[in-house]
Amino acid sequence: MLRRTLLLLLTPLLLLAACGDDDSAGGSDGEPVADPADASALDDVEVEPGGEGEAPTLTFEQPFAVSSTVRRVLEAGEGDAAVDGSTVVFDFVFVNGRDGSEVSSSYGLEPATVTVDENLLAGVRIGLTSAQPGEQSLVAIAPADGFAGQGDDEETGVRADDTLLLYVEVRDVRTPLDRAEGEAVEPPEGLPTVELADDGTPTITVPGGEPPTALVAQPLIEGTGPVVEAGQQLTVHYTGVLWEGGEPFDSSWDRGSPATFPIGTGGVIPGWDEGLVGRTVGSQVLLVIPPDKGYGETGQGSIPPGATLVFVVDILDAG
Repeated sequence: MLRRTLLLLLTPLLLLAACGDDDSAGGSDGEPVADPADASALDDVEVEPGGEGEAPTLTFEQPFAVSSTVRRVLEAGEGDAAVDGSTVVFDFVFVNGRDGSEVSSSYGLEPATVTVDENLLAGVRIGLTSAQPGEQSLVAIAPADGFAGQGDDEETGVRADDTLLLYVEVRDVRTPLDRAEGEAVEPPEGLPTVELADDGTPTITVPGGEPPTALVAQPLIEGTGPVVEAGQQLTVHYTGVLWEGGEPFDSSWDRGSPATFPIGTGGVIPGWDEGLVGRTVGSQVLLVIPPDKGYGETGQGSIPPGATLVFVVDILDAG
């Protein structure tokens, strides 16, 4: 629903759900299973830096394959290391070990911004865990932490049994809030009401009557963090319901993981861009979005045509 685009070229290479959390090697069960031969093979991959804004060139004997995911730090970083839940901003290039072809790259575009969690491809999660700002690293992603069991991918040409090489240049590592925090704000009467569970999950109750015809962006909690600016990557928890009947249709809380996406750039519906830019990190915002600021007279998925949408959004991070 939020069109979690990041960069379209990242899908499915970064956002295929799997797991793994060791900083040098791992398997689909998260346990270290590195074969020393795999680490030795990765040492034989040469990385030649590119020009300004250009991807590096990876040179290696083809086909290249490993049985376990391994990671080599080429240049150490400094500062907070990424852990589960961290937001990592990085440039990258994916190369297919089978034939040396470039599969995708962020160079020449905007750096990728992701949350390190179970939504990432397992090999990517392994590669980013413990990474520090300024770090440059090379990851050989074994099929078990890549596309094994998921089939060949026609769009990228990656086969289920291919080893992927991932070069990563980390720009920033941030730790988002777990939930909104700040000073509570009493909303005016007539708006949907919100009750929070102990973990912060909201339950939204929609009042009777006709919905507002203009966008409502009502803070429920005023955070004390930085102001959200257009063009930033925003990390949020959210729940959305229909005004008509109060039926839920989407929730990051239910998935157990925040969403990260560009704000103020047309990457999400206008009600989000207009209602969240200018707010502060830590805030919780109630959005009532009329059809012209949402999905209009066409709808989308379970959202019917002409629907007014209600969201509660916790702003966890922006940068």
